[in-house]
Amino acid sequence: MSTIAQPYARPAQTNRSTDRIFFPLLTLVILVIVFLGFSRTYYTAGMVLAPLPNALIHVHGAAFTGWLLMLAVQTGLVAGGRTDIHRKLGLWGFGLACLMVVLGLLAATDQLRRGHGTLGLDPATFYIIPVSDILTFAVLTGLSFRARRRPAAHKRLLMIGTIGMLDAAVYRMPYAFTRSSHWHADAVSYALLLALMLYDLASTYRVQKATLWASLAVIVVQQVRVPLGFSPPWHAFAHMMQHVKV
Repeated sequence: MSTIAQPYARPAQTNRSTDRIFFPLLTLVILVIVFLGFSRTYYTAGMVLAPLPNALIHVHGAAFTGWLLMLAVQTGLVAGGRTDIHRKLGLWGFGLACLMVVLGLLAATDQLRRGHGTLGLDPATFYIIPVSDILTFAVLTGLSFRARRRPAAHKRLLMIGTIGMLDAAVYRMPYAFTRSSHWHADAVSYALLLALMLYDLASTYRVQKATLWASLAVIVVQQVRVPLGFSPPWHAFAHMMQHVKV
């Protein structure tokens, strides 16, 4: 029995040790992408002093920045073996995630009301991108909270939920490739999802179920949302939401 069990003990041990390197690095990449995307209009513009459209967008930016900092702190605590503090901060993190969902939907609707469209899309069609981003984040974060006693699934769902929202930062980056179309912006997120899948294969010899299904959910949503955004029912919904004051 011991000779049979021995080969299965190594992947788990490798997973624990390499997780402490991979997930902080992945978090760092996410932070760099967000900083590059929003540096000109927010971070290097003074943050609270940045010339944003209104107070709602300021609160929205602060909450999302707080989420990224929370993600970095929580990842660092796990890497440093301080899971006791990590668990105590977890409820605050979940509360912040819930606040982000509300603020994200309000900010998207405010953007629609101001007639903001980009990536070659009219405002009503573009509206589906931030709405689908935040709803996907809400679902994956909720599943992550439910899986908090299963660390492997928990952290992967959180990471993928955050990666799924990166397109907002990517298409604001000062590079022609990322600004040319929503497909190119999505490709950056897919590269990170692929890196996570490859890490799973290298560290556990299989793609974790949470990685596979959450990644597929993000990809499917991002591939069908723009065609759906051109549909008459979505435009009717968007035009109704244009009259909502936020």
